[in-house]
Amino acid sequence: MNLPNLLTWLRILAIPLFVGIFYLPPSWLSPFGQNLVATIIFSGAAITDWLDGYLARTLNQTSAFGAFLDPVADKLMVAAALIVLVHLERLDAPIALVIIGREITVSALREWMAQIGKAKSVAVSFLGKIKTASQMIAIPLLLYHDTIEGYFNPQIVGTWLIYLAAILTLWSMIYYLKAAIPQALQNS
Repeated sequence: MNLPNLLTWLRILAIPLFVGIFYLPPSWLSPFGQNLVATIIFSGAAITDWLDGYLARTLNQTSAFGAFLDPVADKLMVAAALIVLVHLERLDAPIALVIIGREITVSALREWMAQIGKAKSVAVSFLGKIKTASQMIAIPLLLYHDTIEGYFNPQIVGTWLIYLAAILTLWSMIYYLKAAIPQALQNS
């Protein structure tokens, strides 16, 4: 156990708290309060995602377990957020299915490619990083939901960004599949 892995575990442990916020009675936390707290929890998780990777490299505390756990934590938090947003009717279910489905597909693809010794051919691409950035900005905006200062509507901006993330999700999945198809044909 090291600091980067501890941060990753904290992200995983935050998921039930994040989801549970929306099931509190209004007498405990107003809808605005729920939106705000959920946005803070998700944003904190997104920041610790960057921080744990940075600390692992800086402190030379990278590990095989950390390399496994970090993307699992990310995918669980994003999937939980997308499901919550669909439940709150702030996101269309097909968009959530595209994003979650891609994550499952690419994770399985990476696992298979690692087993045949070709993991580098499906390493994270720049396109994947843009997709992640778009998602990590869109989700807090959709969670916050309420207009800011009467001028900025995070729902509109978040919706555009999540649609962009969905397009980039499909595009990056095609990119990864194209890299893997020659290996699949060769190993079948």
